[in-house]
Amino acid sequence: MVSEPKRITFLRHAVLLLFVAISVYPALNVLSISLRPGDQLKTTDLSIIPDNWTFDSYIALFTEQPFLRWLANSLLVSFAVTVTGVALAAMGGYALSRFRFVGRQALMLSILTTQMFPATMLLLPLYILVAKLNLMNTFLGLLVFYVSTALPFCVWQMKGFYDTISPSLEEAARVDGCSRMVAFRRVILPLAAPGLVITALFSFMTAWSEYIVAAQVLQDRDMFTLPLGVKSFQASMSTQWGLYAAAAILVSVPVVIVFIVLSKYLVSGMTVGAVKE
Repeated sequence: MVSEPKRITFLRHAVLLLFVAISVYPALNVLSISLRPGDQLKTTDLSIIPDNWTFDSYIALFTEQPFLRWLANSLLVSFAVTVTGVALAAMGGYALSRFRFVGRQALMLSILTTQMFPATMLLLPLYILVAKLNLMNTFLGLLVFYVSTALPFCVWQMKGFYDTISPSLEEAARVDGCSRMVAFRRVILPLAAPGLVITALFSFMTAWSEYIVAAQVLQDRDMFTLPLGVKSFQASMSTQWGLYAAAAILVSVPVVIVFIVLSKYLVSGMTVGAVKE
């Protein structure tokens, strides 16, 4: 007879495999659509790889569509948002964690309050701000949008992570002759690496997959980011499903790679920084 612990383990694994299948099936379905000839969305064939499969949709992305330009635009914007977000959050979170100043509690409460509302509520005021600054249809205007929406969470995340690092380490560095900036750069930042990785990942994802803001700021097709470019394959009367699916698969590849590379930092970065002051 199967022992009770083994039976429970088997049931647990069965449930997990069921949820894995539910999660993976949509991605496999998109892969199947991208390999079908023409723009076939529905088919009676249940196989993931169709019999008459072809890479025509992928080839057309690189030969008939400005996909590489869209990819370069997304990489540029995402990299700029990541660097800016990490730099500002690293310094802002450190200031809130280490310094006591008038209005500190109100500032932290304000940062936390902004996370209670969806980012789309800021669309109109930020749109007016970007328009007043003459940054419409520019990557800089997009950068202002993305950093503004991602920064509150990033600052709060880094503040919580710095709280877990003992101030005595900085004091020891100061005794050895380091300035506060040198101690921050050489002692605190290396210890805060998991938190910085989480901040970088969140900033990257904010820019990489965002569509609504980019659709308002960018008007020139050559300046489209990947979400805008993929959406352009969908029209009111017809949709290029093969290109749509192929582009969706390729857009997800960098995200999967980033998650795999940074996976060892994700759990520690998300849990260690979640402390209460």
